[in-house]
Amino acid sequence: MALVTTSQGTSSDSKKFRGYRYDVFLSFRGEDTRKTFTDHLYTALNNAGFLTFRDDDELERGEYIRPGLQKAIQLSRASVVVFSEDYASSRWCLDELVMILERKRPPSDHVVLPVFYHVDPSHVRKQTESIGRAFARHQKSQSPEKVKGWRKALAEVADLAGMVLQNQADGYESKFIKKIVKVIGDKLSRTLLSVEPKLIGIQFQVERINLWLQDGSSDVGILLVYGMSGVGKTTIAKHVYNSNFRSFEGSSFIENIKERADRPNGLVQIQMQLLSDILIGRKVEIQTISEGIIKIESAISSRKVLLVLDDVDHIDQLDAVLKMKDWFYPGSKILITTRRERLLRAHQVTKVYKVETLNYNESLELFSWHAFGQDRPIENYMEHSKMVVQHSGGLPLALKVLGSSLSGESIDVWESALEKLKVIPNGEIMNKLRISYDSLQDDHDQKLFLHIACFLIGRDKNYTVRILDGCDFCTIVGIQNLIDRCLVTIDGYNNVQMHDMIRNMGREIVRHESEESAKRSRLWRHKDSFEVLREKNGTQTIQGLALDMRMHLANGPINTNETVLETNAFERMRNLQLLHLSHVRLDGCYANFPTRLRWLCWLEFPLDSMPVDLPLECLIVLEMQHSSLRQVWKGTKFLPSLKILDVSHSHSLTEIMDFSLCPSLEELILVDCTSLIDVHESIGNLERLVYLNTKDCKNLRMLPKNMCMLKSLEKLILSGCSNLEEFPVEMMKKMVSLKVLEIDGIPISELWPERSSTILSSFPCSLVELSLKGCNLSDDAFCRDLSSLSSLRKLKLGKNPICSLPGFVKGLRRLDELSFKGCKRLESLVGLPKVHQRMSIAGCISLRKITPLSPEPCSATCKVDGNWNLVEWQYDYKLEPIDRVDVEMIKLLGLCNLESMPAIRMKSILFSYPIVSPVQGLYENGIFSTFFYGNEVPGRFSYKSTKSSISFSVPLLPSSHRIQGLNIFATYANEENSNNDEEWKAFSNIIKVSNKSKGLKWIYCPLFYGIPGDGEDMIWLSHWKMENETILQCGDQVVVSVMTGPNKLFRIKEFGVELMQEHQNNMMISTQHNTKSDPNYPFVIGGDLSMWEHIPRIYCIGLDGKIVEERWFNRLIMDTDEEDTDREGQEDEPDYTIARTRAASNNCSLKGWKVLITAVGLFFTLALVVWSSISQKKKRQ
Repeated sequence: MALVTTSQGTSSDSKKFRGYRYDVFLSFRGEDTRKTFTDHLYTALNNAGFLTFRDDDELERGEYIRPGLQKAIQLSRASVVVFSEDYASSRWCLDELVMILERKRPPSDHVVLPVFYHVDPSHVRKQTESIGRAFARHQKSQSPEKVKGWRKALAEVADLAGMVLQNQADGYESKFIKKIVKVIGDKLSRTLLSVEPKLIGIQFQVERINLWLQDGSSDVGILLVYGMSGVGKTTIAKHVYNSNFRSFEGSSFIENIKERADRPNGLVQIQMQLLSDILIGRKVEIQTISEGIIKIESAISSRKVLLVLDDVDHIDQLDAVLKMKDWFYPGSKILITTRRERLLRAHQVTKVYKVETLNYNESLELFSWHAFGQDRPIENYMEHSKMVVQHSGGLPLALKVLGSSLSGESIDVWESALEKLKVIPNGEIMNKLRISYDSLQDDHDQKLFLHIACFLIGRDKNYTVRILDGCDFCTIVGIQNLIDRCLVTIDGYNNVQMHDMIRNMGREIVRHESEESAKRSRLWRHKDSFEVLREKNGTQTIQGLALDMRMHLANGPINTNETVLETNAFERMRNLQLLHLSHVRLDGCYANFPTRLRWLCWLEFPLDSMPVDLPLECLIVLEMQHSSLRQVWKGTKFLPSLKILDVSHSHSLTEIMDFSLCPSLEELILVDCTSLIDVHESIGNLERLVYLNTKDCKNLRMLPKNMCMLKSLEKLILSGCSNLEEFPVEMMKKMVSLKVLEIDGIPISELWPERSSTILSSFPCSLVELSLKGCNLSDDAFCRDLSSLSSLRKLKLGKNPICSLPGFVKGLRRLDELSFKGCKRLESLVGLPKVHQRMSIAGCISLRKITPLSPEPCSATCKVDGNWNLVEWQYDYKLEPIDRVDVEMIKLLGLCNLESMPAIRMKSILFSYPIVSPVQGLYENGIFSTFFYGNEVPGRFSYKSTKSSISFSVPLLPSSHRIQGLNIFATYANEENSNNDEEWKAFSNIIKVSNKSKGLKWIYCPLFYGIPGDGEDMIWLSHWKMENETILQCGDQVVVSVMTGPNKLFRIKEFGVELMQEHQNNMMISTQHNTKSDPNYPFVIGGDLSMWEHIPRIYCIGLDGKIVEERWFNRLIMDTDEEDTDREGQEDEPDYTIARTRAASNNCSLKGWKVLITAVGLFFTLALVVWSSISQKKKRQ
């Protein structure tokens, strides 16, 4: 079983073997409870079989207490901390507590159970009452650092799930002690799973799932974690389990369900383990699955459980659990790992998570740990290591197996192993990956997979479907089954893709069919194919063959006389369906060529026409790119099954066939056929033609008028046909099915200057994609009424001499893509509609301002390149020279001597290169920023730090004041050892503001930033507006962090925070000025930030959802950076005092002081009344 259970009363020998000496370490204040409660608890724990440490029993006489205690804590599996009334009076107890919490830090599995004996947990958390009085004494005798550490420890331990005498036993101590012993027994019987300690490449994935598990929801959640074999699903699940199982009353991790379920009585055994784990070691006998369901229902309905089901392959393996979803106790969580994406239906799952392969750097690190025992390859092995990493494709399984197998071997062995891998993949890896292949429902899907693995990776899905449907496959459902098992994927361009390791596994299955190449079903390796054709020993087993003579010749010289092969080499391949040839010359008669060909791809075909005797009656796809064809066929050749004909880049082609001979044709591709002058008029008879591409047919003069009869045509590409004598206006109007039209590079305004508007208005209303790049269209060419184009989703107007946004574009409400790339005269885009996916204004060097129709942020990926003239994108950002910035903002930040500020180098996420610019003011989503050289920060900052974050409590404000915002500065310099990853190079420093009390975070990375020179410092000064009074309230704990971006371009030297207050008369306290709200920039902290809430309660201001999915960003949102925190400088003051009296004294007005003085007076009056009342009671007693 994956979950190792430990019975109560583990033997001493067993504990020593696992590195433990004690089960429980008891921490308590001796004067309070040594002879009473703690003594009874100590006895009860030992009687229950738990070897318990208590300092007066275990420390030898004369031993110094600190090392002895520390050793005992380290050798204990759990600590029970008994908080009594005077616990905090003992500095020894407080030191013990600090050591206990250090012992608890991950990856340790040390259990800490706080026991509150006649003490309120809130007094411990806030250090009030007796604990507050004890700390008042400690502050006089101990260092501020020591007191700060104790405070932090008390606050931390008070937040753990603990036992409270009054709440859980109504004050009955014996009953309370029994409950404590039971809780300890439950916790110690559930142990950590064995996992690799290093989380290389999966840390962010573990943290994302942890966020889901720790969301505090009372709903029963089901998370499906899927991915290909060997990608790390089980490892992630184990780390997640180890991090969270103690937060649940019951837990179970059931590993290898697919394998175990296939064993005799396997599902019953799984049910028995689940019950044993949840019931913490209690053995339960089950005879049938139905009986197990009843008993499981009873166990899961009364406690919150964490259930991890690993490697589930079939819904039957889950029915016994998922049918009972409504029976689970509120807050229970179920995590399922599987290779199948569609294992569960949408309504059954709360969340679906795909595990991706590792990137290059992560792969190299993981491989290095297994090969060299360190995070980088050793000297002389770097290049070989890179080759192995490249071969592994980011698959953790492959990296571990190959790393371990090569560890300690010489360079010669490495080189030999790499050569072998090119031909024969590692067997251990292949066997693991093959599980998904073997689990396919039938040989139909298996054969389909092998066809794709050997010949069709990277091909368009629709193209692949046509070919394989012709091979008698049910391709669409088959591909979906392969996707479901993570054997293939469909990329963003609708191409069928496959991981290299999966591909190798498929090809290895074919290789094992026979020792002889000629007896295998598929020949994809060029050497094997060439030998079979040269020896003419092919067999009817062969279904597919690929041969590229360039690839073969590159691997070894051969006799030039043998480079011409003969057609009769194919004679015995009667079942050949897929044939891919490149740079191959065949001599001989084609009469006996295989008759069952479905796909013939022959690149660089050497003849000027297709052989008449070539039997192609069953052919579905004919690709003859870069051929020497002058005409496709001489004479007539009936091709009833042909659906795709591609003769692109056949520069000698002057004549196209009579299309009546291929009535089933669906796609005709004539790209770059530069000698083609016209198209056969029979094209109008192709009732099934959906795609016609004549791009760059520069000598094409006429299109047949009967093309208007192409009622099925959906995509027409005429781009580059710059010599058309007439534009087919009337033909366009009648193409009722046309969805995509591309006419780039046809100078409409030059060729037909009087008809530009007419041509544009002739486009059919069915269009969803239109490309007019480089058509020499000015503003006048776009008539006002182009309402027929209202369905457009993609529009490309690049390289046209337009100066403003064409009027018809403003009415487009469904745009996914919009491009003005290279429109050098474009000055403004006023009324820009929302674009959902991609937009390009690259090369629009005159563009200065963009004004969207809606303030809703642009969700599209925008390509701007080097257009630094674009200084304003309304509702998003605005740049203006610092001397033009509103004077009130300048005063608010304490800036002066603006005219003497030197120019700086600026960079932007939007632009590809930096520029030297005068100091600018940046308005972005309610945040104002400016960057300038220096290290003397203007203005007043109450909180400063050289660490990673600052923590402070929001002070009590007078009733006449409110919080207006935050001023934040950061001083930074260049980092010498930055990570030069070009993808993230534009991301600079990042500010994170966390309201810990309300569980809210705001993360901001500016669009523009300053680049410090060598040996120089740069200051980033910003003001964050707070428009909602409830966003920061008195007592809220706030943490502000400033950190570098993913490439660590800079080093943060110092940063600071100032909390800004505003008088009711709108006067800013710190500066005696207020800032006006700008209606053009409504998205401010406390406003409606829902569009930036990509993760619940985390607002990623100005960052799109794609960036939020990145691994480095997921690490950013975690709180690990907040551990190294400078708190507000009040280590010696308890939490109930007003934070930062310095800020109050500097910032409060006279009226504010009156409110404070009145409050203090009332407090003392109340205290005197209470004291008098108590004294009178004592006298009466």
